[in-house]
Amino acid sequence: MSVAKNLMEIREQDIRSHYEPAFHLLEGFEHHPRIATARVDSSSAETAPSRGGIPQRRAFRSTTPGLSTRRTIRKETVGLIARIEAADEGDPLMSTTQASVLSALRRALATSNAVADLYDEQTALGALKRDNLEGGLEAAKKTEFGEFLAASSLIVLHVFANMSAFLLAAHSGEAGDHEIQVEDLKEILSDNPALALKGALWELDQVVAEKASDEATLIPTVTAFMERLMEEVSIRAQAAPRLEAFLAASFRVEADDFQIDGFTPATRARSTSLTMTFKKPHEVVGNHIAKYQSLKLAKMLMAYDFDRRLNPFAELGGFIFTFMGDGKPGTGKTTLIQMIAGLLNDYCQTAGYPFRYENLSSDSIDSYQGKSGQNAKAFIRAVLDPHVIGFGTIDDIDQIAGKRGDRQSSSGQQEVTAVLMESFAGASTVVRGNCTFGMFSNYPENVDDALRQRAGARFLVDGPQTREDYIDILHLLLGSNHDIPVGSHDLFSAQEIKSAVAASYEQHGRPQEEQLARVFDKARDAVGELDTIEKMGAYLKAIQEADERFTGRAVKNITDAVKVRAMDFELPDEWMENPELFLQKDYDSKLAMIRELTRPITPEMVIQEINRYADSEFRYGNASDEAAVDAQVKEMTRMAEARRRFAGKES
Repeated sequence: MSVAKNLMEIREQDIRSHYEPAFHLLEGFEHHPRIATARVDSSSAETAPSRGGIPQRRAFRSTTPGLSTRRTIRKETVGLIARIEAADEGDPLMSTTQASVLSALRRALATSNAVADLYDEQTALGALKRDNLEGGLEAAKKTEFGEFLAASSLIVLHVFANMSAFLLAAHSGEAGDHEIQVEDLKEILSDNPALALKGALWELDQVVAEKASDEATLIPTVTAFMERLMEEVSIRAQAAPRLEAFLAASFRVEADDFQIDGFTPATRARSTSLTMTFKKPHEVVGNHIAKYQSLKLAKMLMAYDFDRRLNPFAELGGFIFTFMGDGKPGTGKTTLIQMIAGLLNDYCQTAGYPFRYENLSSDSIDSYQGKSGQNAKAFIRAVLDPHVIGFGTIDDIDQIAGKRGDRQSSSGQQEVTAVLMESFAGASTVVRGNCTFGMFSNYPENVDDALRQRAGARFLVDGPQTREDYIDILHLLLGSNHDIPVGSHDLFSAQEIKSAVAASYEQHGRPQEEQLARVFDKARDAVGELDTIEKMGAYLKAIQEADERFTGRAVKNITDAVKVRAMDFELPDEWMENPELFLQKDYDSKLAMIRELTRPITPEMVIQEINRYADSEFRYGNASDEAAVDAQVKEMTRMAEARRRFAGKES
């Protein structure tokens, strides 16, 4: 579990002190590419007469026949101002969009250098630089010096790309709906920060020349480049030394509401305008445990502290970061999504928090190689944004994420699977407690086993079950345009959540699946009542022997679910309705208030959660096996019929 970082303010005066060198860098500089190969001529943009070979401003275009005032700069000289000014189909005036892009680039360059200065102060790099300038750098320290320079190079590149994308996001409405693909970047240099920025700007110049054919494609092109640059730098940073000081702190630029958290991309904290039809809890008929856990989860998310960027529930171990809702078609998965989104939307409006809802749909699967993965990463980044309360859903995940080894899965589906697995339980996954991801499926057995096991909680969406449930749902769906009497039935009394949930949990004191029930009885006959950790561990081992997919990750998910049960309480409704009672309190106060409500863990809780989780795995496995058997039977039936018809023709 990550802890809250130290927050350091980057002073405006420190940023502005780097404005002039940043501007001159955009004006023009010489760079000989070391890794990449030039795809376009860097001198292709028209420039004005220059000073020292560096373009000053856009060239004046003479209207006198035969008189040309054009001057081209040397081939290895990059002039991004001239390049961006040229991306407007010949308009001699700089547009608002062009000015916005250049302004964003200058501020991002200046900020990245200000962060580099802080990194020098926080580490030994500053002293090593001084020794090197004075010619007194010891030979033994040259390797250390090189590592620090490489780390600083990665930092300035990521901050530059991160802030550029962040600032340009404010102008996304001007950009229109243009999708730009940027291939792998090559000129990512780590000798020193100055050379690293020149390499990135040289490659940006190449990309703008290739893809920003007009003003409408300028912002999407620059944004796509920055997103690609962040990805490339983040990959390199995973194995780079000397980054501890940068990763241990957060940096904030107050004027832009921009915060730097390691190599995590920042996005603007905007609420999503939801057009879905929200559902109230009483409109979700049946699905008692799923509804109860959803209600708790919505309130858990609201405990997130925006200053500490951490949720007390995440620290205490009872937070649901990922969950899977499965059930037959028509049992209420969509209604459950509408209920969670509606609750979060209402709570966030009351608290004044930004709320973002995102759905990863089949539209995200693209035939273009790599695009599906990019879409999935964009979805993950939007929901993870620490500036918002986020809710991300993947409906019909069995159609969106491919099963590894399945020949019927497209390359795009396989890309999505890889992204989701890394994001939900990867080496760099950080659970802050500001968001949750829900995966929903009618056929969870078709979801990749490893991806399915990354769902920390299981919501069985089984719809209405009892006579009372069916009366309630009939009344609800008929609406009010009738005068049919209800009868002696007490409407929605069966949906009273606490009594219904207690009964549902008690059912899991014994497994529901026949195969698991046999394992349960055998284990209990061997060791007696499962009332100690030793005996429960023996039961877990017996389950693993019956189903090899029941691994250590399954045990982790079970213990997480038990911790959620220890938090088996709803935050009082008045805490959500009056922000002063809870939402606006500081982190430590929230943590103390939640601790007071925590319940002790009992053996009954552990056994029920083992059975709930194992039941779902056996249910998935049995459904998968049954589907395979049905397919084989159909195939054999077709072959038998084909042989019969063929024999009839021969006779």
